[in-house]
Amino acid sequence: MSDTDQNRRNILKTSLSLGALAATAGIPFWSRLALGAEETLVPFSDMPEGFVAPPVAPGAIHYLDTRGINSFYTPNADFYIVQHYNQPEVAEIDYKLRVTGLVNTPLELSLADIKARPKIEIDAGFECGGNSERLFQGLIGNARWGGTSLRDLLQEAGVQAEGIEIVFYGYDKGEETIREAKVEQAFGRSLHVIDAMNPDIMLAYEMNGEALPLYHGAPLRLVVPGYYGVANVKWLNQIHVQDRRYMGRFMGRDYVTLSKRDIGGEVRWEERSVTKINLKSSIIRVTKNGANHIITGFVLNDGTPLRTVEVSIDNGPWQAAQIDPASSKYSWKLFTYQWNNPAAGEHTMVSRVIDENGQVQATPAEMPEKPTRWENYGQFTRKVVIA
Repeated sequence: MSDTDQNRRNILKTSLSLGALAATAGIPFWSRLALGAEETLVPFSDMPEGFVAPPVAPGAIHYLDTRGINSFYTPNADFYIVQHYNQPEVAEIDYKLRVTGLVNTPLELSLADIKARPKIEIDAGFECGGNSERLFQGLIGNARWGGTSLRDLLQEAGVQAEGIEIVFYGYDKGEETIREAKVEQAFGRSLHVIDAMNPDIMLAYEMNGEALPLYHGAPLRLVVPGYYGVANVKWLNQIHVQDRRYMGRFMGRDYVTLSKRDIGGEVRWEERSVTKINLKSSIIRVTKNGANHIITGFVLNDGTPLRTVEVSIDNGPWQAAQIDPASSKYSWKLFTYQWNNPAAGEHTMVSRVIDENGQVQATPAEMPEKPTRWENYGQFTRKVVIA
């Protein structure tokens, strides 16, 4: 076993339902996700029938049918796609990445230059900041990313003392109307310099062992593990270091969560850029094999280790679910719960996740008042009818 594989298995705490693991010893986790010959999907009665995930198409959103997840890594063709401008095709031979601004040594690198640098790999899953149950939580994916360290590149360039914000621009561009002025803007996101120095952040040119696909940002993209998808800038073109906050559309006007919070004893409306993934779990399917049923779901968060994932049926006690032991720090964590001999009729079910700090996934009642659609992480109740 490689060090990487061993690390993946060591990330989760031993408190992740060891009893459940022992009860199913010898049965590989993924073999329980692949539908057996006698196993069928039980439809959610609170969702419309006829849901079909759209095919991948230029300029279109693509989302995953989470009911069909049967592997740890999402195939490249199924990983969700969201873009905000065009999907530029950049020939590898013409590609250049520039590092500019408050650096001691500005850089211009070809793709060959980047690939010649030390390679790192990481498992990272993320979702769109607007993912929700209405699409079966389908704006989601998990992949093995390969590339080179952002931190090493920034250290080579030499970020100057006054450089506090690292801005990432893509080749993709579009026209914006800002206070009645029409201007062309490139997609851009930023990180504070302290966050950008996380050694796990990479400039990725591989996805699941293959060259990065066009719709996922070829030939180079930013991968920021533990952050919502919008932070993972595709078609990366320029890294710019500056001495002030970056307030482009996708930091200052869009992907901004408006919510009511207690700030120093005062209840105020606060606007925050969508950044780190909130602690979240969701049930995504129920399958039937005879009288026995299996409930499957996923967990995503910012990389904080987990304590447990639990399922409650019909407002009953919380019961520990089993998490895939191959899960790693930033990957999605898929879980299953064995539901034996349920009574006929309609049932409700919900999952919750608790991290090592004791943070519990919020209930809908505990969610802040929030008129915006971003950051949907409250406990999601599902309904099924057992015949």
